[in-house]
Amino acid sequence: MSLIEIPVGPQHPALHEPILLRVRADGERVVGIQVVTGYNHRGVEKLGERSTWSKDVFLYSRICGICNTVHAQTYTQGVEAIGGIEVPPRAQYLRTLVMELERIHSHILICAVMAEVVGFDSLFMLMMRDREPVMMLKELVTGNRVIADYYVLGGVRRDLDEVKKDKILKVLEGVEARVKYYKKIFMEDYTITKRLLGVGVIKPSEAVAYSLVGPTLRGSGVKSDVRADDPYAAYGEIPFNVVTYSDGDSLSRMLVRLDETLESIEMIRYIIKHLPEGPIAPKTPIRTLHEGEAFSRVEAPRGELIYHIVSKGGDKPYRVKVRTPSFNNIINGVIAYRDARIADVPVILTSFDPCISCTERILVIDERNGSTKVLSLKDLSRWGK
Repeated sequence: MSLIEIPVGPQHPALHEPILLRVRADGERVVGIQVVTGYNHRGVEKLGERSTWSKDVFLYSRICGICNTVHAQTYTQGVEAIGGIEVPPRAQYLRTLVMELERIHSHILICAVMAEVVGFDSLFMLMMRDREPVMMLKELVTGNRVIADYYVLGGVRRDLDEVKKDKILKVLEGVEARVKYYKKIFMEDYTITKRLLGVGVIKPSEAVAYSLVGPTLRGSGVKSDVRADDPYAAYGEIPFNVVTYSDGDSLSRMLVRLDETLESIEMIRYIIKHLPEGPIAPKTPIRTLHEGEAFSRVEAPRGELIYHIVSKGGDKPYRVKVRTPSFNNIINGVIAYRDARIADVPVILTSFDPCISCTERILVIDERNGSTKVLSLKDLSRWGK
């Protein structure tokens, strides 16, 4: 065996954010991969300790530009649990609507990126075109197409009238037809199936053992979704199916996302039809909290997102610890590269829907007992941020 090392990244045409994959290969066959991150760490957790509870809603929603309302949901519901703050039913439904809009545009985006990675540029451009109406709907509801500062502690900022409801339903009809067409392409087109089918296989037992989450987990046939397992917002009142595919390959992970997009469209229709009456936010803003802590989790587009929030009393958090889904999937997903070809590496990475900016971590140095130990990314992926 004659091994060579090929660096994929930290700047690479197939990677939209900085990360380095040190690929060890024997000829064309991949025999090992080391994930090297740390190019984009922003210290968000520490910044949160210096700001107030209400201002931190803006900070933590900026951990990820794609799923910013999901981060706002995870943070606010943790703070609301500590403070015993009751969110009005109408606000819970509106929060759920926005999170599902976000899931739709996130899933369409990564499917488009996958088309780009395999060289299907026309499909990439068509999917990005058809994602735009969803971004428009997000702006219609929240006031912004990307960073939606929609949440306040105890509710949301903007309501939904009948005109906006009709607009959402009309636009989603067109989006649904296009997503069904794209699913057919992913299942039947030779360019897609040749590159994705049977590539990067993860067995169900491996997906569980390596703590993989989200569509990456469900693409291996494991039926696990926080929205169904531990309902939050209005998910306990909205019917939906947890989508799984059993093959565990890159194609299965993409098909899970396309089917979930169709499920999200149905969920939004249900929300609009059953939207409760009433207020959307508390009459007085929440400024201080008593001592306590909360463990908050949601199902982000990429999988289980966790916040551990600690309050010592007052107007600022003592600690907000975040574990994003990409952290587990990127670090522990190296098992998917076994015996892959070098050309498969970008495809497998893309099938995880990697978000590097919310994955970044600092190294932790443990100097207890007179010795020094630097925790590896593998260790950190077991324990979180």
